[in-house]
Amino acid sequence: MTPRCDTEVVVVEEEEEEEVVVPLSERIKRRVEARGEAAFEPPQPGGGDAAGGAGFCANGDLLAPGSRGPREALVSSGEASCGSRNGTHGVERPSLCPLPASRSDSADQPLVCGASPETSPPPKKSKYSQKEREAICQAAWQRRKEREERRRQQEQEKERKRALAKMLKAQRPGECQKYITVVLDRVLLQVEGGGEIHSALQAANYSCVIESQAVPCSITWRRKTVSSQMEGGDEWTEEPNVLVMLRLEEFLSMVHSYKQEAQGCAEGQETLQSYVDRVMEKMPGKILALAVAGVENYFRSLQAQSKKRPQQAAASGNQGEKQAKRRKKKVNDSGLEITRMDVEEALVDLQLSKQVQVSFFESWEELGEFATMFTKAVAEAPFKREQEKTGFSFYLENAWCRGVKVDHSGKGLLEVWKRQIQQFNRVSLEMAEAIVSAYPSPQLLNQAYSRCSSEQERENMLANIPVHRGDGVTATCRRIGPELSRRIYLQMTSHDPDLYLDFTG
Repeated sequence: MTPRCDTEVVVVEEEEEEEVVVPLSERIKRRVEARGEAAFEPPQPGGGDAAGGAGFCANGDLLAPGSRGPREALVSSGEASCGSRNGTHGVERPSLCPLPASRSDSADQPLVCGASPETSPPPKKSKYSQKEREAICQAAWQRRKEREERRRQQEQEKERKRALAKMLKAQRPGECQKYITVVLDRVLLQVEGGGEIHSALQAANYSCVIESQAVPCSITWRRKTVSSQMEGGDEWTEEPNVLVMLRLEEFLSMVHSYKQEAQGCAEGQETLQSYVDRVMEKMPGKILALAVAGVENYFRSLQAQSKKRPQQAAASGNQGEKQAKRRKKKVNDSGLEITRMDVEEALVDLQLSKQVQVSFFESWEELGEFATMFTKAVAEAPFKREQEKTGFSFYLENAWCRGVKVDHSGKGLLEVWKRQIQQFNRVSLEMAEAIVSAYPSPQLLNQAYSRCSSEQERENMLANIPVHRGDGVTATCRRIGPELSRRIYLQMTSHDPDLYLDFTG
């Protein structure tokens, strides 16, 4: 019986000394063709049976006696392959790997093996140990945590800067009035002049609220807190200032009580000092200010009445004199006849003992304007406090001591030269302007000094420069004088840094 050649035939063709691997589909096609040819081939004499005779492949190649099939022949020979198309034999070929026994496994195996299992590379060893991997993961987690912390801090810093910019903007003049609310006492609107104050505040576009205060006829202020974290609603803070309106009768009664107390007639009535103490007990920590309207009108009416009394006494005779005396006694008993000196004494004592001032106004309209200006000052107080933080306690932000801006074209250098001369003792603005008009720059002054022939001439070169003051009939003219001329000369030419200009020579 002719043995079947079920082996998978691989044909490797050499072209220009390169190995060619036959695709799987081509191998399957060839294997099917080989099986078909073997099925129709007649049995050969002395065929390969169980006794171990030599057999033939489907293509006529001779199998070795005793071999099990073409798979073993391929593996054992290592030099020849059966099933080549052209029928050539004895050609040296590279050894081929044994083919898989099943069809399902053949697709996963390599066609040509470059090395045997004994020479295959060992499995790749891990680069890091378990502890090293844990340390690397811990370091990576720590770096990520630090990045998140830095990012969170940066976001907080940005949020803080935005809140600070928003707060500073709310403190600027023109913007701060939008965040101020004026709180008026209910009693203030019921007395004379309270309506004028309320109308004046509303005309200035201030927000007003009518509430009962601890002190009657008082005005307080609330400021809206500007913050980017206000999520639960608006927050309001109480301003430390409080303005109390005193009626004229109350004020005169307090002054009269102070006068009686100063004279030793203690009546137990309320004075300005006791009134301030009572207000500060009800509003601790507040900065108190008092305002009174109509005081000047009272003084004028009192003066007019004193002028009319002699005329009335002369016209009515003794009867009128008796009536005038009775009226004077009645006024004195009521405590309303107060002189200007009495008011000034009471105010001085109040300011020295309680540090509280009282402002007087002729009418309630003026008092309403004062309340408006007071509200504006309260609104701008935080901004002005920030502006005053210059870092130097002696720095005065006046026009003559601020710096001078000089542009690239040199504009402003003349003002710098004038300020430099004003730094001398006892030098006014008019004197500095006179010197600058004669010598517009320090270089021109030095050139004029170089043209002088003697030291005395240099010292007195500026002495005769005229200095004009005032205009019209009040205008005056004087000279710079030799003393200032000598000081300027020494300052411009001396090389001694310790030279004292006021006492030399």
